Amino acid sequence: MSENSASGTSRPASVHRQLSILDRYLTLWIFLAMSIGVSIGFLIPNAVADFNTAVSIGTTNIPIALGLILMMYPPLAKVRYEELGDVFRNWKLLGLSLLQNWVIGPVLMFGLAIIFLRGYPEYMAGLILIGLARCIAMVIVWNELAHGDTEYAAGLVAFNSVFQVLFYSVYAYVFITVLPTWFGMEGAMVNITIGEIAKSVFIYLGIPFLACFFTRLILIRVKSKEWYHRRFIPKISPITLIALLFTIIVMFSLKGEYIVQLPMDVVRIAIPLLIYFVVMFLVSFMMGKAIGADYSKTATLSFTAASNNFELAIAVAVAVFGISSGQAFAAVIGPLVEVPVMIGLVNVAFWLQRRFYPLRQSATI
Repeated sequence: MSENSASGTSRPASVHRQLSILDRYLTLWIFLAMSIGVSIGFLIPNAVADFNTAVSIGTTNIPIALGLILMMYPPLAKVRYEELGDVFRNWKLLGLSLLQNWVIGPVLMFGLAIIFLRGYPEYMAGLILIGLARCIAMVIVWNELAHGDTEYAAGLVAFNSVFQVLFYSVYAYVFITVLPTWFGMEGAMVNITIGEIAKSVFIYLGIPFLACFFTRLILIRVKSKEWYHRRFIPKISPITLIALLFTIIVMFSLKGEYIVQLPMDVVRIAIPLLIYFVVMFLVSFMMGKAIGADYSKTATLSFTAASNNFELAIAVAVAVFGISSGQAFAAVIGPLVEVPVMIGLVNVAFWLQRRFYPLRQSATI
């Protein structure tokens, strides 16, 4: 297991001073990247639209896909794949993750969509699509920043991926077509195939997983496990944050014009999203602590439950309702809110660690 999972130790106070400039002021860099992206999208919308068309295959934007793959590569390269079996033998944690991701999360987002966006059915459907798309990509980054358990993160992400491929289409039909009619609203037809979901999962999870698995397998055989973890991993670690900033700039530039032109609509969609991320994180953290999980596993459970697969939500919204639809606009607001909120929750996770997990507390799970 990872060093964090072995001890559940608190984050040393001196760590902040030891961080690089990029790490130390990450929140500042993220807000600057968001501002740059929105500014580009607002100032040269036509150029951005033409560029997006030129570098997209179907609903997949190649620069964003490459950014996400590079972003996930260093954290996934740290995973000790030979220990992943331990994740799937712990049915208590798997069951809790299943409850958080496939019962509590979708129901909470549906409820918030009904409460806050009842008069905006397109935005409501877009918000629901976000709630149904369980995170399989950027959660690896949030977990890494919060010193979560890398093996459990990889295992739970793989677990969610299987469920996503099998059940996302069914969930979308139930939550967008059927359930709204129970509340006096008109349901929207959603036609999305298992093949389309599987393609998204393979691009954003399968490719980096395979690349990291074979990287570890080959380099450990050619060099050694000690060289791999002490020399190779530190060299590639900065790629995560650089790729994250690049992805944010590209992603936010695509809707910069709409974000500036429709600020109140952005706020209207952002409020339930903010509530969702914070509530899911805190509830999941308390649930993890209640079953006796150590800090690293509790953090992993919390970020896995609170994060969402915005790539899939955007792809589905664009494919089903069109790129100019309200559903697609709402889906794009997802990462607008998620990125800064998750960075904030990383700091909350460290505070909760100091509050509930004394130094050198042993893991109980």
